[in-house]
Formats: sequence, C-alpha cells, structure tokens
Amino acid sequence: METSTRDRIVVATARLIQRQGYVGTGIKQIAAESQATLGSIYHFFPGGKEAVAVAAIRYSAREFTALLEDALDGEADPAEAVLACTRRLAAELRESGWVDGCPVTAAALETLGTASELQQVCADALNGWERLVRDKLLGCGFPAEAAHELATTVISALEGAEVTAQVNRSEEPLLAAGRQLARLVRSYGVGTPGR
Repeated sequence: METSTRDRIVVATARLIQRQGYVGTGIKQIAAESQATLGSIYHFFPGGKEAVAVAAIRYSAREFTALLEDALDGEADPAEAVLACTRRLAAELRESGWVDGCPVTAAALETLGTASELQQVCADALNGWERLVRDKLLGCGFPAEAAHELATTVISALEGAEVTAQVNRSEEPLLAAGRQLARLVRSYGVGTPGR
C-alpha cells in the first residue's frame, strides 16, 4: 500500500513538472493529483517539494531511457536508430496535445546556477542518455572521440528540437533534427554493428 501511494506521488509529480515546470508545481497540487494527503507526501519525502521532484525526475529519466534504448536497440544502423527516436518523440508529443515535453529539461532550466540535488539529477539524466547513444555508436565501430561528441550532439539536438516542436505545436522540428542527425551520423562512413 505504501509503495503504491509513493509511486502515485512520484508519477503525478513527474507529469505536473512535464506540463508546467518545477516552479509551477505546488505541493498541494501534487497531493490532489496523486490522491494522497500532504502527510503522506511528507512521510515519503521529508525534504518536501524538492525531494519529490528529485524522485520524479529520476522516474522520468528512466522513462526516456527506456524509449531511447528501445529506439537504439530496434535498429542496427545508428542513423536509423536516431530517426526512429525522433519519430517516436514527435508522435508522443503530438498525441499529448503538445504539453508532455521533457520534465528533465523543464526542471533543469528552472534550477540553472544552483548546486541543488534537483540540478544534479537532471545532469545525471542527460549524461546517462548520452552514454546510451555513445555506446550504440561505439558498438557500431565509431571511434571513441567521435562517438562521444556525436552522442552529446544527438541528445542536445533532441532536447532542443522537442522544446521547439512543443512551442510551435509541430512535429517538424523533431523530424528535421532527426533527418539532420541521421545525415551527420552517416557522414562518418561507419557501418552497422558487425561491419
């Protein structure tokens, strides 16, 4: 029972941050959305709103990690894997009515310049996603330095394109970024795994 309540709190917080940012999400709203009492929230998260947000960002990071792993593992060709990821992000954003952007980006932007735990979990999420892309590229035979720089470029472009798509209420920024990233990956002339 306690795990279920805690999970509801974390998921509700993740969705609220995704749609309205960290600053715009209040602890009473988290309680209402998760159908939990304030006492339950403080029981599970004695650190209050920031502690709940940290758990929510970790949850959101795992969600995107799963999407990214699925896209990367679903295509042998790394360029096609990047395209698959952008297509899926674009479709999910459209289906949400342009409101379900990246909660990691939202929280990161609102906590810039702080040495908070929330800022650190945002950095950890972005770095983890870069590692996934880098590992895919390394597995396809890319040199280490190129794989590292390309992974940083892919994640940075995806995050920026998602915000642009959201603001413009259009899939095209994500799809265009995907096409250009795929072109960039192909420009290295490195084949799929096993080549």
